[in-house]
Amino acid sequence: MDKLDMKILSILLDNCREPDRQIGKKIGITGGAVKSRIQRMEKNGVIEKFTLKIEPPVLGYNLFYVVVTGQNQEDVLKQASLVGEPFLVVPCVGGITVCGIVVTENIEQKINLAKNLMKDVRVLSIFQAENIGIPTNFTRTDLEIIEKLIKNPRIKIEDLAKLTKLSTKTVTRALEKFHKDDAIVFTLIYDPVKLSGYIPYAIIVGVKENLEEILVNLKKKFSGSFLQKPFLAKNQIVLFMYSDDIFKLDQLTQKVRETKGVVTADLFIPKKITFPIKWVIDAINSSKSSKKLHLLYQTH
Repeated sequence: MDKLDMKILSILLDNCREPDRQIGKKIGITGGAVKSRIQRMEKNGVIEKFTLKIEPPVLGYNLFYVVVTGQNQEDVLKQASLVGEPFLVVPCVGGITVCGIVVTENIEQKINLAKNLMKDVRVLSIFQAENIGIPTNFTRTDLEIIEKLIKNPRIKIEDLAKLTKLSTKTVTRALEKFHKDDAIVFTLIYDPVKLSGYIPYAIIVGVKENLEEILVNLKKKFSGSFLQKPFLAKNQIVLFMYSDDIFKLDQLTQKVRETKGVVTADLFIPKKITFPIKWVIDAINSSKSSKKLHLLYQTH
Protein backbone atom coordinates (compact mmCIF):
# COMPACT_ATOMS: atom_id res chain seq x y z
CA MET A 1 0.00 0.00 0.00
CA ASP A 2 1.18 3.52 -0.82
CA LYS A 3 -0.35 7.00 -0.60
CA LEU A 4 -2.11 6.65 -3.97
CA ASP A 5 -3.70 3.36 -2.87
CA MET A 6 -4.92 5.02 0.32
CA LYS A 7 -6.38 7.95 -1.65
CA ILE A 8 -8.20 5.54 -3.96
CA LEU A 9 -9.49 3.54 -0.98
CA SER A 10 -10.67 6.75 0.70
CA ILE A 11 -12.61 7.87 -2.38
CA LEU A 12 -14.20 4.43 -2.83
CA LEU A 13 -15.24 4.30 0.83
CA ASP A 14 -17.34 7.43 0.26
CA ASN A 15 -18.55 6.43 -3.21
CA CYS A 16 -17.54 3.10 -4.72
CA ARG A 17 -19.41 3.99 -7.93
CA GLU A 18 -16.96 6.80 -8.65
CA PRO A 19 -15.59 6.06 -12.16
CA ASP A 20 -11.92 5.06 -12.33
CA ARG A 21 -11.27 7.95 -14.72
CA GLN A 22 -12.70 10.51 -12.27
CA ILE A 23 -10.69 9.05 -9.40
CA GLY A 24 -7.59 9.30 -11.58
CA LYS A 25 -8.25 12.98 -12.28
CA LYS A 26 -8.55 13.69 -8.56
CA ILE A 27 -5.25 12.04 -7.62
CA GLY A 28 -3.21 12.66 -10.77
CA ILE A 29 -3.01 9.25 -12.48
CA THR A 30 -4.81 7.56 -15.39
CA GLY A 31 -8.11 5.70 -15.07
CA GLY A 32 -6.32 2.55 -16.20
CA ALA A 33 -3.80 2.89 -13.37
CA VAL A 34 -6.68 3.35 -10.90
CA LYS A 35 -8.41 0.21 -12.21
CA SER A 36 -5.18 -1.77 -11.90
CA ARG A 37 -4.66 -0.62 -8.30
CA ILE A 38 -8.26 -1.47 -7.34
CA GLN A 39 -7.89 -4.94 -8.86
CA ARG A 40 -4.65 -5.46 -6.94
CA MET A 41 -6.30 -4.38 -3.66
CA GLU A 42 -9.12 -6.86 -4.32
CA LYS A 43 -6.68 -9.66 -5.14
CA ASN A 44 -4.61 -8.94 -2.02
CA GLY A 45 -7.72 -8.92 0.18
CA VAL A 46 -7.40 -5.24 1.15
CA ILE A 47 -10.82 -4.68 -0.44
CA GLU A 48 -13.03 -7.53 0.76
CA LYS A 49 -16.16 -6.47 -1.11
CA PHE A 50 -18.09 -3.48 -2.36
CA THR A 51 -21.34 -2.88 -0.54
CA LEU A 52 -24.28 -0.56 -0.01
CA LYS A 53 -24.58 0.99 3.45
CA ILE A 54 -28.15 2.07 4.22
CA GLU A 55 -29.03 3.86 7.43
CA PRO A 56 -31.89 1.87 9.06
CA PRO A 57 -34.21 4.88 9.65
CA VAL A 58 -34.85 5.26 5.89
CA LEU A 59 -36.43 1.79 5.92
CA GLY A 60 -38.48 2.54 9.02
CA TYR A 61 -36.08 1.05 11.57
CA ASN A 62 -34.27 2.44 14.59
CA LEU A 63 -30.56 2.03 15.28
CA PHE A 64 -28.35 2.20 18.33
CA TYR A 65 -24.71 1.38 19.02
CA VAL A 66 -23.16 -0.50 21.90
CA VAL A 67 -19.46 -0.54 22.77
CA VAL A 68 -18.41 -3.49 24.95
CA THR A 69 -15.15 -4.99 26.18
CA GLY A 70 -14.11 -8.48 27.17
CA GLN A 71 -16.32 -10.33 24.71
CA ASN A 72 -15.53 -12.08 21.45
CA GLN A 73 -17.43 -11.25 18.27
CA GLU A 74 -19.61 -14.39 18.34
CA ASP A 75 -20.85 -13.68 21.88
CA VAL A 76 -21.61 -10.06 21.03
CA LEU A 77 -23.61 -11.14 17.96
CA LYS A 78 -25.57 -13.69 20.01
CA GLN A 79 -26.54 -11.06 22.58
CA ALA A 80 -27.32 -8.49 19.87
CA SER A 81 -29.66 -10.95 18.12
CA LEU A 82 -31.79 -11.09 21.28
CA VAL A 83 -32.49 -7.38 20.88
CA GLY A 84 -32.50 -6.83 17.11
CA GLU A 85 -30.54 -7.41 13.92
CA PRO A 86 -26.81 -6.58 13.71
CA PHE A 87 -26.06 -3.59 11.46
CA LEU A 88 -22.33 -3.22 12.07
CA VAL A 89 -19.81 -5.32 14.00
CA VAL A 90 -16.25 -4.08 14.55
CA PRO A 91 -13.93 -5.95 16.92
CA CYS A 92 -11.05 -3.66 17.90
CA VAL A 93 -7.59 -3.89 19.41
CA GLY A 94 -7.76 -4.29 23.20
CA GLY A 95 -10.78 -6.61 23.32
CA ILE A 96 -13.31 -3.88 22.50
CA THR A 97 -16.21 -4.49 20.10
CA VAL A 98 -18.45 -1.84 18.52
CA CYS A 99 -21.83 -3.17 17.43
CA GLY A 100 -24.71 -1.41 15.69
CA ILE A 101 -28.13 -2.96 16.35
CA VAL A 102 -31.24 -2.45 14.19
CA VAL A 103 -34.60 -2.57 15.99
CA THR A 104 -38.19 -2.09 14.89
CA GLU A 105 -39.81 -1.04 18.14
CA ASN A 106 -39.33 1.54 20.88
CA ILE A 107 -35.65 2.46 20.86
CA GLU A 108 -35.38 3.40 24.56
CA GLN A 109 -36.97 0.09 25.55
CA LYS A 110 -34.55 -1.84 23.36
CA ILE A 111 -31.52 0.02 24.74
CA ASN A 112 -32.62 -0.85 28.29
CA LEU A 113 -33.11 -4.47 27.22
CA ALA A 114 -29.58 -4.52 25.78
CA LYS A 115 -28.19 -3.17 29.07
CA ASN A 116 -29.98 -5.92 31.02
CA LEU A 117 -28.85 -8.67 28.67
CA MET A 118 -25.26 -7.53 28.84
CA LYS A 119 -24.96 -7.44 32.63
CA ASP A 120 -22.02 -9.86 32.54
CA VAL A 121 -20.24 -7.70 29.97
CA ARG A 122 -18.53 -4.40 30.57
CA VAL A 123 -20.55 -1.94 28.48
CA LEU A 124 -18.44 1.12 27.75
CA SER A 125 -21.12 3.04 25.88
CA ILE A 126 -24.61 2.76 24.41
CA PHE A 127 -25.96 5.51 22.20
CA GLN A 128 -28.76 6.03 19.72
CA ALA A 129 -27.98 6.88 16.11
CA GLU A 130 -29.05 10.36 15.08
CA ASN A 131 -31.56 10.86 12.28
CA ILE A 132 -29.75 12.29 9.26
CA GLY A 133 -30.84 14.36 6.30
CA ILE A 134 -34.37 14.96 5.13
CA PRO A 135 -37.06 12.25 5.05
CA THR A 136 -36.59 9.71 2.26
CA ASN A 137 -39.45 8.33 0.19
CA PHE A 138 -38.67 4.96 -1.38
CA THR A 139 -40.87 3.65 -4.16
CA ARG A 140 -41.21 -0.02 -4.96
CA THR A 141 -38.99 0.58 -7.99
CA ASP A 142 -36.29 2.10 -5.75
CA LEU A 143 -36.29 -1.02 -3.59
CA GLU A 144 -36.05 -3.31 -6.61
CA ILE A 145 -32.96 -1.39 -7.72
CA ILE A 146 -31.46 -1.40 -4.21
CA GLU A 147 -32.00 -5.17 -4.00
CA LYS A 148 -29.72 -5.63 -7.02
CA LEU A 149 -27.22 -2.96 -5.94
CA ILE A 150 -26.62 -4.73 -2.62
CA LYS A 151 -25.15 -7.65 -4.57
CA ASN A 152 -23.04 -5.45 -6.86
CA PRO A 153 -22.90 -1.71 -6.03
CA ARG A 154 -20.52 -1.01 -8.95
CA ILE A 155 -22.74 -2.59 -11.58
CA LYS A 156 -23.08 -0.63 -14.83
CA ILE A 157 -26.34 1.20 -15.46
CA GLU A 158 -27.08 -0.83 -18.58
CA ASP A 159 -26.63 -4.14 -16.72
CA LEU A 160 -28.70 -2.90 -13.79
CA ALA A 161 -31.50 -1.94 -16.18
CA LYS A 162 -31.49 -5.44 -17.69
CA LEU A 163 -31.57 -7.11 -14.28
CA THR A 164 -34.46 -4.99 -13.03
CA LYS A 165 -36.23 -4.87 -16.45
CA LEU A 166 -36.37 -1.09 -16.12
CA SER A 167 -35.28 1.61 -18.54
CA THR A 168 -31.78 3.07 -18.22
CA LYS A 169 -33.46 6.45 -17.67
CA THR A 170 -35.37 5.12 -14.65
CA VAL A 171 -32.26 3.47 -13.22
CA THR A 172 -30.16 6.61 -13.76
CA ARG A 173 -32.78 8.77 -12.04
CA ALA A 174 -32.89 6.39 -9.06
CA LEU A 175 -29.09 6.34 -8.76
CA GLU A 176 -29.00 10.14 -8.77
CA LYS A 177 -31.59 10.14 -6.01
CA PHE A 178 -29.55 7.67 -3.93
CA HIS A 179 -26.32 9.65 -4.37
CA LYS A 180 -28.02 12.79 -3.02
CA ASP A 181 -29.23 10.96 0.08
CA ASP A 182 -26.75 10.98 2.97
CA ALA A 183 -28.43 7.89 4.38
CA ILE A 184 -27.29 5.74 1.44
CA VAL A 185 -23.58 5.22 0.84
CA PHE A 186 -22.01 3.24 -1.97
CA THR A 187 -18.99 1.97 -0.10
CA LEU A 188 -16.76 -1.04 0.54
CA ILE A 189 -15.53 -3.29 3.31
CA TYR A 190 -11.77 -3.41 3.74
CA ASP A 191 -9.50 -5.56 5.87
CA PRO A 192 -7.71 -3.28 8.39
CA VAL A 193 -4.98 -5.88 8.97
CA LYS A 194 -3.94 -5.80 5.32
CA LEU A 195 -3.37 -2.05 5.04
CA SER A 196 0.38 -2.64 5.23
CA GLY A 197 2.20 0.54 6.18
CA TYR A 198 -0.96 2.29 7.38
CA ILE A 199 -3.14 2.07 10.49
CA PRO A 200 -6.86 2.79 10.16
CA TYR A 201 -8.55 4.00 13.33
CA ALA A 202 -11.66 5.74 14.60
CA ILE A 203 -12.12 8.40 17.24
CA ILE A 204 -15.56 8.51 18.85
CA VAL A 205 -16.06 12.13 19.89
CA GLY A 206 -18.59 12.99 22.58
CA VAL A 207 -20.20 16.44 22.53
CA LYS A 208 -22.99 18.12 24.51
CA GLU A 209 -24.19 20.70 22.01
CA ASN A 210 -23.35 22.49 18.74
CA LEU A 211 -22.61 19.19 17.02
CA GLU A 212 -22.56 20.67 13.50
CA GLU A 213 -20.31 23.56 14.57
CA ILE A 214 -17.84 21.20 16.28
CA LEU A 215 -17.85 18.94 13.20
CA VAL A 216 -16.86 21.90 11.01
CA ASN A 217 -13.94 22.67 13.37
CA LEU A 218 -12.83 19.04 13.41
CA LYS A 219 -12.88 18.91 9.61
CA LYS A 220 -10.74 22.06 9.41
CA LYS A 221 -8.15 20.62 11.78
CA PHE A 222 -8.04 16.94 10.82
CA SER A 223 -9.50 16.39 7.32
CA GLY A 224 -5.98 15.63 6.02
CA SER A 225 -6.07 12.42 8.08
CA PHE A 226 -9.64 11.35 7.18
CA LEU A 227 -10.04 7.92 5.64
CA GLN A 228 -13.73 8.56 4.96
CA LYS A 229 -16.44 11.06 5.83
CA PRO A 230 -17.23 11.45 9.55
CA PHE A 231 -20.35 9.76 10.87
CA LEU A 232 -22.87 11.54 13.11
CA ALA A 233 -24.77 9.87 15.92
CA LYS A 234 -26.74 11.35 18.80
CA ASN A 235 -24.25 13.61 20.63
CA GLN A 236 -21.45 11.64 18.97
CA ILE A 237 -19.16 12.27 16.02
CA VAL A 238 -17.17 9.34 14.68
CA LEU A 239 -13.99 10.31 12.86
CA PHE A 240 -12.51 7.69 10.54
CA MET A 241 -8.79 8.31 10.20
CA TYR A 242 -5.56 6.69 9.09
CA SER A 243 -1.87 7.19 9.85
CA ASP A 244 1.51 5.75 8.85
CA ASP A 245 2.82 6.19 12.38
CA ILE A 246 1.26 4.42 15.38
CA PHE A 247 2.61 7.07 17.76
CA LYS A 248 0.62 9.78 15.98
CA LEU A 249 -2.66 8.13 16.96
CA ASP A 250 -2.51 9.16 20.61
CA GLN A 251 -1.21 12.62 19.72
CA LEU A 252 -4.06 13.27 17.31
CA THR A 253 -6.66 11.87 19.73
CA GLN A 254 -5.39 14.30 22.37
CA LYS A 255 -5.68 17.19 19.89
CA VAL A 256 -9.29 16.15 19.22
CA ARG A 257 -9.96 16.21 23.00
CA GLU A 258 -8.57 19.74 23.14
CA THR A 259 -10.97 20.98 20.43
CA LYS A 260 -13.52 23.45 21.77
CA GLY A 261 -16.84 21.78 22.61
CA VAL A 262 -15.46 18.24 22.71
CA VAL A 263 -16.27 16.44 25.96
CA THR A 264 -14.67 13.03 25.29
CA ALA A 265 -12.56 11.42 22.57
CA ASP A 266 -11.90 7.67 22.56
CA LEU A 267 -9.57 5.87 20.18
CA PHE A 268 -10.48 2.57 18.49
CA ILE A 269 -8.29 0.50 16.15
CA PRO A 270 -10.41 -2.01 14.16
CA LYS A 271 -9.28 -5.57 13.54
CA LYS A 272 -12.24 -6.54 11.35
CA ILE A 273 -15.26 -4.76 9.87
CA THR A 274 -18.57 -6.48 9.10
CA PHE A 275 -21.82 -5.07 7.68
CA PRO A 276 -24.54 -7.75 7.95
CA ILE A 277 -27.28 -7.12 5.36
CA LYS A 278 -29.96 -9.58 6.48
CA TRP A 279 -32.03 -6.76 7.98
CA VAL A 280 -32.00 -4.87 4.63
CA ILE A 281 -33.15 -7.95 2.70
CA ASP A 282 -35.89 -8.60 5.28
CA ALA A 283 -37.05 -4.96 5.06
CA ILE A 284 -37.23 -5.08 1.27
CA ASN A 285 -39.08 -8.41 1.25
CA SER A 286 -41.66 -7.19 3.75
CA SER A 287 -42.26 -4.05 1.65
CA LYS A 288 -42.71 -5.66 -1.76
CA SER A 289 -46.48 -5.89 -1.41
CA SER A 290 -46.76 -2.09 -1.28
CA LYS A 291 -47.09 -0.25 -4.61
CA LYS A 292 -45.68 2.97 -3.17
CA LEU A 293 -43.74 3.38 0.01
CA HIS A 294 -43.30 6.39 2.23
CA LEU A 295 -40.75 5.20 4.71
CA LEU A 296 -39.87 8.29 6.70
CA TYR A 297 -37.16 8.69 9.30
CA GLN A 298 -38.13 7.66 12.80
CA THR A 299 -38.42 10.51 15.29
CA HIS A 300 -38.17 8.55 18.56
